[in-house]
Amino acid sequence: MNQTTIGKAVKTKGIGLHTGVDVNLKLKPAPPNTGYVFVRTDLDHFEIPASVEYVSHCSYATTLMRGGVVLSTCEHLLSALRGTGIDNVFVELDSIEIPILDGSSEDWVELIAKAGVKKLDDPRRTLKVLKRVDIDDGGRKMSVEPSDKFEIECVIDFSHPFIQRQSFHFVMENGSFGEQIASARTFGFTHEIEMLRKANLALGGSLDNAIVLTPDGMLNETPLRFDDEFVRHKILDIIGDVALLGMPLQGKITAEKSGHAVHAALMSKLLKTEDAWAVITS
Repeated sequence: MNQTTIGKAVKTKGIGLHTGVDVNLKLKPAPPNTGYVFVRTDLDHFEIPASVEYVSHCSYATTLMRGGVVLSTCEHLLSALRGTGIDNVFVELDSIEIPILDGSSEDWVELIAKAGVKKLDDPRRTLKVLKRVDIDDGGRKMSVEPSDKFEIECVIDFSHPFIQRQSFHFVMENGSFGEQIASARTFGFTHEIEMLRKANLALGGSLDNAIVLTPDGMLNETPLRFDDEFVRHKILDIIGDVALLGMPLQGKITAEKSGHAVHAALMSKLLKTEDAWAVITS
């Protein structure tokens, strides 16, 4: 299987979830072995590769920083790129944050479909897990172990009537990301909103781009897209954060009550455990 990029440049625009700022974004084809590279057109086309080494902080979104230049909330777009099998792309944008769109990866998948997929001449490189690596941050657990495919076993547990304990086993196969994961939206709780706003976060959040949960229900009038939409969105986030490895992963991830910081910590630990992985070409 050779590497891919998109067939043509495509663009969209939207609002940043946390900044509340309007953003113009363009996806452009990239040559082999480029990976995903963010380009800040408002800062003289400064480039920030989507890489674990540039992860800055992971409170309510995954934020990258290189040379003092920041790029925030990249996980939903990265998840869509990996989920649709795109290996190389330039992401040009004129602000600090990727637009949130509808809070899932569905609009990104549609944009990528509009661009098309172009096969390149170089073979695809995959990071194959050779032995188990795990992390436990106060009960927020995550591990990765050998597998002949890319799969995720995820469990979340919230004391809310719409969530409770949910689990989902996802296997990345032809079309599975679009069918099972892409449309699952991000979610938050009303009791968090005031705290987030005081921290100048979630300034662009609305019922159009998030599921907002009250103590016993939700504010959104539109129904859930899946009964277990919450755990599916957690898997969407994991796929996006794992994309920061710079190439597809062959291995099984198991996650329980994880979050962006735990995802980044596991990927960093995996890369530092040099006998736990190998790069193979297909």
